[in-house]
Amino acid sequence: MWTLALIFLAVACLFSLGVTLWVICSHFFIMHIPAAVGHPVKLRVFHCIFQLLVTWGMIFEKLRICSMPQFVCFMQDLQLLKYDPDVVVTDLHFGTIPVKLYQPKASSCTLKPGIVYYHGGGGAAGSLKTHHGICSRLCKESDSVVLAVGYRKLPKYKFPVSVRDCLVATIHFLKSLHAYGVDPARVVVCGDSLGGGIATVVCQKLVNTPDLPRIRAQILIYAALQALDFQTPSFQQRKNIPMLSWSFTCYCFYHYLDISSSWHEVIMKGAHLPAEVWEKYRKWLGPENIPERFKTGYRQKPHEPVNEAAYLELSIVLDVMCSPLIAEDDIVSQLPEACIVSCEYDALRDSSLLYKKRLEDLGVPVTWHHVEDGFHGVLSTIDMNFFYFPSSTRILNVLTHFIKGL
Repeated sequence: MWTLALIFLAVACLFSLGVTLWVICSHFFIMHIPAAVGHPVKLRVFHCIFQLLVTWGMIFEKLRICSMPQFVCFMQDLQLLKYDPDVVVTDLHFGTIPVKLYQPKASSCTLKPGIVYYHGGGGAAGSLKTHHGICSRLCKESDSVVLAVGYRKLPKYKFPVSVRDCLVATIHFLKSLHAYGVDPARVVVCGDSLGGGIATVVCQKLVNTPDLPRIRAQILIYAALQALDFQTPSFQQRKNIPMLSWSFTCYCFYHYLDISSSWHEVIMKGAHLPAEVWEKYRKWLGPENIPERFKTGYRQKPHEPVNEAAYLELSIVLDVMCSPLIAEDDIVSQLPEACIVSCEYDALRDSSLLYKKRLEDLGVPVTWHHVEDGFHGVLSTIDMNFFYFPSSTRILNVLTHFIKGL
């Protein structure tokens, strides 16, 4: 019996070592660390740890033990939260939706700005815990009341559940501002990555709701704003840069939208949408809308004729709740001013650039901050000690300055 147990333990250790070595070797063969990104060793280690979690999650998913998102979120949520003595944190539920409320501890008779924050993670990662540090710092440094929304995610809940959860929680908050000491004239929606896309959708959905306080501003941090085109310059240039690897992007895309990955090659050729659709949205998605300095090495590829079967399944990407970048002019033109943060080394960079141009063309004021040494997800490192990157503090300072100026 003991012999079998020792053999099993030895095999498990060897397998674990093999998985770790495979992740490390894959990282060095596939991933590219740009010279402009400071602390390259730190970034390599950070990405390898995350990729190791994803790889083990995929193994457990294949073995039907649990899904990859469940494993990654479980491991991420093991982190110990750091509580600032100047911030009061309260765990609440709006109906069945868990939220965290962050309020400055110092009492004040004046109403404060309110920030509704939607975390990123592609629907597969991220949680109220992973973004606790961001929300706590945002609350303290901007002297605002912050509400973080814990929307439902993969594997059980797919698009558009997360968007609807955030919309419901936001409406509930807007109807209760007096209870939290929030100024109805200074409510901001904010999010990073998928959360940034959700913030945009919430803004668009609430633009014509006279019975609710009007959203004062939208803050979009390396936001996911369109799911039509995966051949933009940034997707071509940055798909092998941490932390948003191409494999993780594809996993999130197919699972979040609940579509088959068998259409991958069709999507890469642009054959998932008909020519008239590409032509309709070219005025907003075309590479001519992106400044030339962001197109180094870019090769524009013509779209192949539509695959009708693929289009039937993939037309969901035209839903503005999935791709808010393509919302109609009469909606976008009514949106409140925006603060847009983009990162140079991010596959989603061009979504920010395209949306920035759309807003400006329609007369919506935009404050834009481009992080030349930033990568996707860098803001989440703000309270990670060894894995802290200075650009995360610069981003937070931009957000704080913008909120204080409202």
